[in-house]
Amino acid sequence: MIFIADGGSTKADWRIIDQDGQQMETSTIGFNPFFFTSDRIAEELNKTFSKEMPVQQATRVYFYGSGCSDAYRCEIVAAGLRQIFPNAKVFVDHDLLASARATCGNEPGIACIMGTGSNSCLYDGESVTDNVTNLGYLLGDEGSGSHLGKSLLRGYFYREFPEEVTRRFKARYKFTKRELLNRIYEDEDANVFLASFARFLSDNKDLVYIQQIVQRAFSEFIDRHVRKYKGHNDVPIHFVGSVAYYFQDILEVVFAERCLKLGIIIKKPIDNLVRYHLQHEKVEVGK
Repeated sequence: MIFIADGGSTKADWRIIDQDGQQMETSTIGFNPFFFTSDRIAEELNKTFSKEMPVQQATRVYFYGSGCSDAYRCEIVAAGLRQIFPNAKVFVDHDLLASARATCGNEPGIACIMGTGSNSCLYDGESVTDNVTNLGYLLGDEGSGSHLGKSLLRGYFYREFPEEVTRRFKARYKFTKRELLNRIYEDEDANVFLASFARFLSDNKDLVYIQQIVQRAFSEFIDRHVRKYKGHNDVPIHFVGSVAYYFQDILEVVFAERCLKLGIIIKKPIDNLVRYHLQHEKVEVGK
């Protein structure tokens, strides 16, 4: 029995494949090893993978996760997974590889993540060959939900909102500046909190000011990351993540301005990722 997971900073999507090839699905919170210990990962997984779930039957667990960017971080997640799946071989890798496999398959391309956070990589059809550094939500994550959230909040508190944006924002949110800053600077999941404001942007895309915030964020991501890859004009540039998915009309404008090749845009890579493992890696179900 095989467990495959794609984990972002907010949520992890799981697929369970039994010996007959039948699939089950579930979800957990996301486990970014920059914010989670191995024991806490195991604790959270226990809430979902209770005695009713066939964890003892798992022979392989493939986990692709946000923040799993080096051997040390991967081992934090792997150690937590081994507590839940004692009989399985556990494989942990970066969510960038998951995005590349889910969008590029066996073809060269550039794979981008644009959800709570953002990232990108150059993929040769087999492995990631280049990755422009991602500095996280405090210094980077351009184009991501957390980036959009920061841009929106700055616009509000710096009194840059047009009247209609201000009216809609105040009708939806009632927090004070102190409450907001406490939430951002004292909570460990501040990036997720900031990204939650992307929903306001999505719900108010009819306003030009909102469109401009998103377009600037996407332009910054493309210019600071995607255009740094050798041959970026010659290969398709794919996206996974809710931000890219819900704002793909604005993403198309940014690409048209730069004459780049926009590839596929998918909200969640998990289904394509399962297909990759079953077809391309020739995983033998049940062994």
